[in-house]
Amino acid sequence: MTSAAARTGRTNEDFTGALPTAAVLIDGAGIPGTASVCRHGVAWYANRLGGSLLGLLSLARDRSLSELLAEAIEQVTDDHRDTCDVAAPISPSAAVAVLRLSDGLVEYLVLGDSVLVLDRADGAPLVVSDPREVIISRPYASALEAATEGSDEYHRILRELRANRNQPGGFWVAKDDPQAADEAITGSCPVSELAGAALLSNGAGRIVDRFRLVDWPGAMALLTSSGPAEIIRRVRQAEARYAVAADDATIAHCIDLDGN
Repeated sequence: MTSAAARTGRTNEDFTGALPTAAVLIDGAGIPGTASVCRHGVAWYANRLGGSLLGLLSLARDRSLSELLAEAIEQVTDDHRDTCDVAAPISPSAAVAVLRLSDGLVEYLVLGDSVLVLDRADGAPLVVSDPREVIISRPYASALEAATEGSDEYHRILRELRANRNQPGGFWVAKDDPQAADEAITGSCPVSELAGAALLSNGAGRIVDRFRLVDWPGAMALLTSSGPAEIIRRVRQAEARYAVAADDATIAHCIDLDGN
């Protein structure tokens, strides 16, 4: 596992952790003004959600990943319900990716814009992503580019975009409503079919979906040969080359899934 903050001196709002049979990646998301409604912050939310989810994965192995995520969201929301405005549109939220080994299967869950890649032994990788935020964001992209970043107009457009969050017909993330877990993309496949798997925050997934430095088979080959730090190094180079604002970047690379 490797995780890097967007820049030196900035708090990393990603979280990743693992058990012998599971891996979790949380990509925290903040909106300007978050500190005015939550005294804890996005990094706290991401770390608390990831820790709760790992704890539940270690204890409740007979429950679905969606059920465990719902309980983790409820636990974290209860942790700061009395001190923060958890229902405010700008309160902390997060994208989630989970992988679990269970009875010869690899189970997975993705909620939000993180990516989970199953590296199949025969054939192209299976890329599990949730496209809803990307689709909903497209009509707002040109307006955001035209507005001055940080201006009142920029924030107004962001608020309109975020109003689609955790709404029917919109996009879904972990926040204060446990029912968002029901909207996660889930599935499973036999562990015998896989050479490995990877969980990536959207900041790390830029190597494929934004900068197109490699395709997903190439990304998995690079992970295997050089490790997750090399992926993030190349993303940082591309961000600098194209003057793109850096993002927190996190990868959990899972190998030897069958224990051999």
